Amino acid sequence: MADHFQLRLVDSRMLASSVRHLVFERVDGQPLAFQPGQFLQVHFHYDDGTATKRSYSVATVGDGASPVERIEIAVSYVEGGAATKLLGELPQDGIIDASGPYGRFCLHEADTHPRYLLLATGTGVTPYRAMLPQIATLLEKGGREVVLLYGARTEEELLYGEEFEAFAQQHPGFVFHGCLSRQPRSEPRSSDRSGHVQNVLSELAPSIERDIAYLCGNPNMVDAAFAALKEFGLPVPQIRREKYISSR
Repeated sequence: MADHFQLRLVDSRMLASSVRHLVFERVDGQPLAFQPGQFLQVHFHYDDGTATKRSYSVATVGDGASPVERIEIAVSYVEGGAATKLLGELPQDGIIDASGPYGRFCLHEADTHPRYLLLATGTGVTPYRAMLPQIATLLEKGGREVVLLYGARTEEELLYGEEFEAFAQQHPGFVFHGCLSRQPRSEPRSSDRSGHVQNVLSELAPSIERDIAYLCGNPNMVDAAFAALKEFGLPVPQIRREKYISSR
């Protein structure tokens, strides 16, 4: 059930030249109970006093089930954006208003398909970071495979890329493909792919018997991947979507 609370910034770092990773704690000292894949809403006002809000997936890696003390999000900078002004310039110990958690973009215990196809672009990869403990549990049970296709223009924009690479090395059932659409790495890796994530799907040959798909990120990618998966025969209930729209 959604709750309203204040968050205090306790740490931050730049993930890329235009993406900031922020770490918050609740001002009231309470932990946040959430399901990996859910999001928070940040509430603030435009300069003219009009109330507005922005949604950000929780990126915190906990144990996949328990409430978390630290609430992590990734924020993309939008030129002239009101949320960019608020969160991009928020100082240490700065306080914001928030509510949540919301959303159903989560792994479902009732799913029995043997493979998960996770597709993302930009900060749309954050819910998958939070899902890593759940993915590890799935893989430990055997008979499951998880493939993450993460699209970015350049290596610098593969947010949390090294974390996903390390997770793939530790968990043989997890495959990570960085899909670079504009410029390859200076030292390419065998797991890299060239082009947009939806165009890499044919290599995986999705099928109704095998796959559950999750799509998160740029609306153009989500729409293109959704259409491609339907052409491969996946029914709508086996394709879960969350679009990230940049707002000013």
